[in-house]
Amino acid sequence: MKNELLNPIKIGDWNLRNKIVMAPMTRSFADNNTGTVGEDIVAYYRRRAKDGIGLIITEGINPSPRGKGTFGVPGLYSDKQVKTWRKVTEAVHAEGGTIIAQLWHSGRLTHHDLTGGYPPQAPSTVRAEGHVHRLRKPYDEPEEMSLYDIEQVIDQFALAARNAISAGFDGVEVHGAHGYLIDQFNWEVTNKRKDNYGGNLSNRLLFMKEVLTAVSEAIGPEKTIIRFSEIKDDIPSYRWENPIELIKAYLSVFKEVGIHILHPSTNDFTETIFNRRTLHQLIRQYWDGPIIGVGNLDPDTASDAITEGTIDLAAFGRSLLANPDFVKKMEEELPLIPYNSERHLQNLI
Repeated sequence: MKNELLNPIKIGDWNLRNKIVMAPMTRSFADNNTGTVGEDIVAYYRRRAKDGIGLIITEGINPSPRGKGTFGVPGLYSDKQVKTWRKVTEAVHAEGGTIIAQLWHSGRLTHHDLTGGYPPQAPSTVRAEGHVHRLRKPYDEPEEMSLYDIEQVIDQFALAARNAISAGFDGVEVHGAHGYLIDQFNWEVTNKRKDNYGGNLSNRLLFMKEVLTAVSEAIGPEKTIIRFSEIKDDIPSYRWENPIELIKAYLSVFKEVGIHILHPSTNDFTETIFNRRTLHQLIRQYWDGPIIGVGNLDPDTASDAITEGTIDLAAFGRSLLANPDFVKKMEEELPLIPYNSERHLQNLI
């Protein structure tokens, strides 16, 4: 019996060869000084497109230098960066693939060594506990963003989205998850503001709403995906106190902006978070549009979730690092190579 993942699907203007998504994964192989990508990145994405991945979501790409959260993160804020990404999109399209750029601002989860000497930007001066990925220094105390800073960052997201389309991407994903800048505004722990961007839940979601509005107006809501989550990278134990209230509030924002595609993120797709239902099952109760499933999925679990209508697409991360021939192996019913961080995370294959 053919796995449901292998069936094609049309979402908006995207005619996807199958329902398999390459999840966004930080690779840190861009030029650390310029934020440009090289031929190794071109070959990396070309190989996945040639294998037949339905939709490729890139690693996180910074909309500004101050959004940088670790070494080797690419950008989409300069003409030179756009030019190098164009080689990637041309390679993917030559293989019949579809690719979108994930726009990622780390907010408070960084250090001035990475941001040109500037302190991290955040809704409030709430310092994160822990150490910056790969830099291995404690997180800096962030600078509370002024209203001008907020306006500037929103404009940077919009410009990065336009640059993505100029570079040949088929759309963008706005990273509003995992405790990064957008999520820091959403979260009561990191947002202590007293103005229109803080306080009640509606106010805290305003920054996300304005970023999504700016991006959607720049490139079209049909080309814009939003990634959001309960989980936070710096506080893995955090959980929503009232998942239904939060989900309804988020979805209300997405519907008002006109977003079509959601990418709810979790570490474990099968984990129940409320009333014996998973994050994706709860969201499906209130959302009719396309949903991308993710969270340490295996092909059979993903296929079942698509068949039952919980999700429309399934994103895979580590298994695609270990198996650049992931689709071929599924088609031929061959076993997948287990992920090994030392082998697969440290090298582009």
